Amino acid sequence: MTTRCARSLRSAFKRLSLPKRKLFLESLTSDELQAALDDWNIWARADQLPSRLDFRLWILLGGRGAGKTRAGAEWVSQKVRHASEPLRVALIGPTFAEARHVMAEGVSGLLNVARDDFRPRYESSKHQITWPDGSMAQLFSAEEPDSLRGPQFHYAWCDELAKWSKPRATWDMLQFALRLGDKPQAVVTTTPRPLALLSELIQAEGTLLSRSRTKQNGANLAPDFLAAITASYGGTRLGRQELEGEILTDNPDALFSRSLIEAARCPQAPAMKRIVVAVDPPAGSGEKHNACGIIAAGLGVDGLVYVLDDFTIKARSPSGWAARAIALYHARKADALIAEANQGGDMVKSVLANMDASVPVRLVHATRGKHLRAEPVAALYEQGRVKHAGVFASLEDELCEFESIIASPGASPDRADALVWAVSELVLTRPTGTPRAHVM
Repeated sequence: MTTRCARSLRSAFKRLSLPKRKLFLESLTSDELQAALDDWNIWARADQLPSRLDFRLWILLGGRGAGKTRAGAEWVSQKVRHASEPLRVALIGPTFAEARHVMAEGVSGLLNVARDDFRPRYESSKHQITWPDGSMAQLFSAEEPDSLRGPQFHYAWCDELAKWSKPRATWDMLQFALRLGDKPQAVVTTTPRPLALLSELIQAEGTLLSRSRTKQNGANLAPDFLAAITASYGGTRLGRQELEGEILTDNPDALFSRSLIEAARCPQAPAMKRIVVAVDPPAGSGEKHNACGIIAAGLGVDGLVYVLDDFTIKARSPSGWAARAIALYHARKADALIAEANQGGDMVKSVLANMDASVPVRLVHATRGKHLRAEPVAALYEQGRVKHAGVFASLEDELCEFESIIASPGASPDRADALVWAVSELVLTRPTGTPRAHVM
């Protein structure tokens, strides 16, 4: 089949619904069907293909089992099959064993994605894959950067860069080796980790970035795997890294760290002695203004504070966030609604009263900076006295990025501010009024 015919087939196939694809495939001749089965571009998801071809570096960040290895192997295979001359390719894994068992011989590796009419062979003694046209792919370990001194390549596929024991030295040596052809290119397939080199490469000019989530490849995973792994790790720091393919970094000087928050997580809260809803109102309303932080937290019968809900909203008007805060107050059968009064205290109380005069509102005034107010709350986290009853990804991101947010002009950690008010009200100030009885 000609290249033009293949492109036409691919374009037509992509436009069809799944039932019509089946009928379409059944209508093809054996040669056309084989061409379709051999064309990775038909079956790949958009995130498994480069969005443009003129890149120097393509980085595929993906969760476990998201299909990034298959994407890397198919990219190399296509380069070799369509080349006008034999190519030289570098395959770099965390170790020789991983390069061989994943990149070469793995279920999605180069040997298994090869087409029958262009099948390569693997020579273990040479750590080398050779195709019928003389193209060769040489395996390297990131444990031995100097092994990249001497050889030269047209292309490189780097797998699990975030696991490399010597990432900087290995990457530097590879750059000197990528010197064949008109436009050398490299592909990195990795589950992300907070690695300085990876962050630099992502931000480098000309880098093409793709992201894949584990659930996007669910059709090719064990039926129970995705449900079980999501139930156990969905939304957690580990899950966001290993399933969602996110890079989560920590500021070593931050009040709140990812590890601190993970240690505070619990599946559910016990019975509550007291519950409050804290509101951090914005200075205005509409798209150009900050959100209104709305957090529910309770004091458990065990004496610990439990974060229960994050109902933060960016409302078009004060009545929007007021209605949401009051709804949460009633849903949680809270004892009080705590609202910061610095941004128009009388207006805040008036808006809430107009919405529901039966809700007891306690206004609090910020007399210290955000960082100073948050310090005693962070200390409570360190002491294990604050727990998160579930996963609150946006709130947890704000806590971990607290310092950078308050340092940015016009930005405000709305969720974190509301959390600080809620926790402070429950354990750092003397409660007022008679609390309701709560059973969770």
